Amino acid sequence: MTPAHFTRFAAIDWSGAKGARHPGIAVAVCERGSEAPALVAPPRGAWSRTDILHWLRAQGDTPLLVGFDFSFAPPFVLRGAYLPGEDAPTTARAFWGHVDAHAPDGDLGAASFLESRRGTHFYLGAADGTKADFLHFRRCEAHHNAAGFGKPSTVYDAIGAAQVAKASFAGMRLLHHLGRALPVWPIDPAPQRGACVVEIYTTIAARAAGLRKGLSKLRDAAALDAGLAALGSCAHTPLARYTDHATDAILTAAWLRANATRDDLWHPPALTREIARTEGWTFGIS
Repeated sequence: MTPAHFTRFAAIDWSGAKGARHPGIAVAVCERGSEAPALVAPPRGAWSRTDILHWLRAQGDTPLLVGFDFSFAPPFVLRGAYLPGEDAPTTARAFWGHVDAHAPDGDLGAASFLESRRGTHFYLGAADGTKADFLHFRRCEAHHNAAGFGKPSTVYDAIGAAQVAKASFAGMRLLHHLGRALPVWPIDPAPQRGACVVEIYTTIAARAAGLRKGLSKLRDAAALDAGLAALGSCAHTPLARYTDHATDAILTAAWLRANATRDDLWHPPALTREIARTEGWTFGIS
């Protein structure tokens, strides 16, 4: 069933950076209606990933739809394994535990997980071989690309500003520690009450807001308000500082509110049970 009970919507711009405090994490929340999303102030100046975990746990019984911008699992379907040749689980939830058990990094980080497997599973530089050999994709990413939305990123490529690898594996640790406190769609069924976590892609929100390909970042108040208006939202309360992280979270929270009841996004035809339990899916790709 398509959930219709959500009255609050949150988008979290995530970070896989090393350290304990991350200016790259931003949380924006809005209510049902048209008021613009507002940033949630971090508890100690800048969010830690552990702070986000505690914040999520406190939301379990509220009708909140939460979107994270990281990949919830690596590709599995095409090769029949997340890390071919390594003794690793074969479902997303079990794999989150595998990552957590092999990543001793502080604050739910996972850089060491990638670094210890560079050249075998992850590309971290020219010394690791031919980059093209590491470019494996999930079914939702391939589907998104085939629909003409642009080249996706892969969690096996940990080089460059657009890479999602470190953030995604840190996110998998967070999902492992979250446990069953909140359902994680589509790995878990969509709930009919309470909160739910979904994977989002902020570029989808940017395209829906009218931003052209290659120009998906908003860096001033006027541009953010124009994007919000295209999504049916009122103007935002001015920010002390306009960063990609803050504007991505605000715009994507408004997009999530505008699209939360779309049947085609909760039931994409290409999403099979095998894909759901192994790779997950990005909410917004139909």
